[in-house]
Parts: sequence; structure tokens; C-alpha cells
Amino acid sequence: MKNLNSEFSVEQLVGEELEQLEQHFAEQTHPDELEQFDRASLKELVAEHETPFMVLDLEEVEYQYLALQAALPGVKLFYAVKSLSHPSLIKRLKNLGSQFDLATTGEVELVKGLGVQGEKCIHTHPIKKDKDIKAALEFGCHRFVVDNPAEVLKFIPYKDHVELLVRVSFRSQDAVVDLSRKFGCALEELPGLVNLAIENDLTVSGLSFHVGSQSLSPMAQVNAIKASVHAMNEMTHVHWKWLDIGGSFPVSYQGPVTPIEDFCAPLMDALKELPEDIEVFAEPGRFISAPAMIEVMSIMGKAKRGARIWYYLDDGVYGALSGQMFDHAKYPISPLKPVDPMGDFYPSVLAGPTCDSVDVVDEDIELPELQVGDIMVARQMGAYTIASATEFNYYPKPKVVVVEDLMDHTDDN
Repeated sequence: MKNLNSEFSVEQLVGEELEQLEQHFAEQTHPDELEQFDRASLKELVAEHETPFMVLDLEEVEYQYLALQAALPGVKLFYAVKSLSHPSLIKRLKNLGSQFDLATTGEVELVKGLGVQGEKCIHTHPIKKDKDIKAALEFGCHRFVVDNPAEVLKFIPYKDHVELLVRVSFRSQDAVVDLSRKFGCALEELPGLVNLAIENDLTVSGLSFHVGSQSLSPMAQVNAIKASVHAMNEMTHVHWKWLDIGGSFPVSYQGPVTPIEDFCAPLMDALKELPEDIEVFAEPGRFISAPAMIEVMSIMGKAKRGARIWYYLDDGVYGALSGQMFDHAKYPISPLKPVDPMGDFYPSVLAGPTCDSVDVVDEDIELPELQVGDIMVARQMGAYTIASATEFNYYPKPKVVVVEDLMDHTDDN
């Protein structure tokens, strides 16, 4: 089957190849996004489970993890648990040798209960309560991120047990979610923050940054790596051990993105400037979890309102599609039944089930005429979806069905 999330490198598409690609997308205004492999598997699941439900594909988790590890050889991957914290996913990554990026005591307790060792984790939330520090230390996690003087001073009582990474802010216009607005010290503040820690007998062992989630270009990370290397070279009084380059590795939602090997190539080039004894960490979340989950929903209602047909789904933006509001993502959604791309399509709206008028998934989508009871499938639903779902109107969160090998990889991802 063709992989629906095939990625294209803009640099590789020049001249005639680019024109051919543009023509292909123009001709496929209404492509049939689901192929026979998916339909056969999903129809079986629909027969077993009431909608809405999520499908977590553990083979896809493994595929994404190994693809990123191949693109970042020698870099230690710390999976960002916050993106999707399902125990089956954590177990699979643990078995693959992944380490874990934790941000809360709840996440500490989760991975601890799944047999993860504290030394395989890093606590990356720059702002913590004292009890969060204690819980992480009791777990065996001794690496913490800080980004301001008040946070540095919190670690004085634990100075013999912790190693700190200072987070620096590098803004990126290419990131869909800007994470350096809320966290990270300015580069010019870095020496003072490092010296404050040293003056209080604290060990500073690394720098970290996160240019933003779903970055469409690697250049912000490249520039952040170069600036970090320069800062480390300037502060020769510090025994540097680690550089954490964060996440930002993109996945395809509604359009193509740079293939992961091409995205990471300039990062690896920039990392060559680091001294050999400095370990490099990365914090992938979305890249691993997003493609590994889909959502299966039913059309529970249908109404003609003005020029558009409204279809009411049994999940919406208060449920697993919450990432549309909180994560700025727009998920590919299509009918489970085969669609004739040359057939009639109508201006349509996809709405969620709750009584709130904000619960609209897509106000401008063209669909063939569908019926109540028809099944809809949303893709790329693993990252920041079920994690932020609510139970507004007492609609329960969709359950998660765990499978092996729902997707296929006959084509490269």
C-alpha cells in the first residue's frame, strides 16, 4: 500500500519533478486516502468496538523510533512522555532502548510503574515544585533542566545529588508550536545563570533548548546547536557533558514535510563541531507518537444548513480531536468506505457531538454524501490528542485499542 504520510524534500523536487508533483496534487482533489489494507483491518475493529475509539499501532511506534534513530546516529533519544503516555507505547519504547523525557511527578510514577529506571530519564520541566524534585530523585532521576535564578536556587538542598542542564531560548518562526516563548533563558543571561549555580556548589553539566514543536525547517535547530557550541567553548570553567537539542521533528498532517533523514542531516553536520566527549540528547514526542494512532468515529447526525451538509461525529474538539485547538493541528479525516475521486462532492461541515458551538472539526471540507452511521477515520492522531481530551458534556474519552502492524511499510515513510 502507498504510505499516506509520504514525505518529500523540497530541495529534491526541482524543475520538471516539482511541476509533476504539483500536477499530481491538482488532479487528486479528492483522493481516496484509505486503501484496502487499512479497510480490511479497520472493518474488523469496527465490528468489535463501539465508536469512537483510538487505534494504537505498536509496529508504527517502532518504525518511527528506528527511523529517527537512524537519522540521528549516536544521539540518545528521550521520548517525550507528554505527547502520548499510553503504557503499551512506553513498554515498546523501553524494549527498543529508548530513554524518557519526564516533566511531572505523574509521569515519573507512570514510567516507574512500567519498570523504567530513573537513570534512563531526564526531568525537563524548567519550573518545578520541591516535591517534584524529591519525587524524581527518589525515582533515581538526577538530571534536571533549569532556566532562571529562582529555579537554580531550589536545588541547593540537593546539590550533592543533581546535575543541571540550563535551557536557552531560541525562537523559531518555522515551528507550529513556539516553546521558547514560555521557557528558556536568553543567551546573554546564560553565563550569569551558570555562575550562580557554580557559586552555590551546584553541578552544571549541560545545555538544552527546544526551538518548537512541528518545526518545518531544521535551520532553527542548526543555529541553536552552533550557538550552544560557541557558548560551551566560551565557558571553559564548566565540565560540559551533555547537549539536549529538544524535539521539533515534523510529521505530515495536511501536506508534505521534509523526510526525516534530510531534516536531520544538517543537524548532524552542526553537531560535528561538538567535542567528542559531549553526549547529545533529543526529546522526540510527536514524530514517534503521531503516526502511530488513528481515531475511528461514526456519523451520529446529519443536517442541511444553508449551502452545507453538517455531519455530527461522535467525537470532536473536546475529545481526542482536542489537539486541533491546543496543538494547532488539523488531522486528515476521510470516510472508511471507498470514495470515488471522480464522483460528486459537496460543501460539508464536520462537527463534534457536544452542545457547544465551538465544537466544530472542519467548516470547509468537501465530501461525498454520507449517511448516519457511516464511519470516519482520522489519521496522525497520536500526539497531543488523547493526552488533552476532556469529558465535557460527560462524553467519555475514546478508548484505546492496541494492535500490532495496522499500517504497512512497503513504501518508505
